[in-house]
Amino acid sequence: QVQLVESGGGLVQAGGSLRLSCAASGRTFHRYDMGWFRQAPGKDREFVSAISWSGARTYYADSVKGRFTISRDNAKDTVYLQMNSLKPEDTAVYYCAAQIGASYYEPPKYEYWGQGTQVTVSS
Repeated sequence: QVQLVESGGGLVQAGGSLRLSCAASGRTFHRYDMGWFRQAPGKDREFVSAISWSGARTYYADSVKGRFTISRDNAKDTVYLQMNSLKPEDTAVYYCAAQIGASYYEPPKYEYWGQGTQVTVSS
């Protein structure tokens, strides 16, 4: 069992930065691949970024590549999403999720989810 709690969301102007954190409970965090997803009003939940259990592999949606960076600290049971050069279209609720050995890109493959944190980017 893994419980995930996101933090770090907020209101920022276009071009600004935010750093999201996702703290996990449980002693097995280091076994899980972690993903960040987002969902804007009226839209489906979409993949943003993912990182393998070791941190050796990272994946990004084309829309955020070059602007967002995912990382993890297994000693702190935490995964991060550094978001730079934010755009109004990045506005959404951001969720972190955990899974083992499945597709990084598909929300149904993730076993555990956080409650989400709101990111609002003003123009």
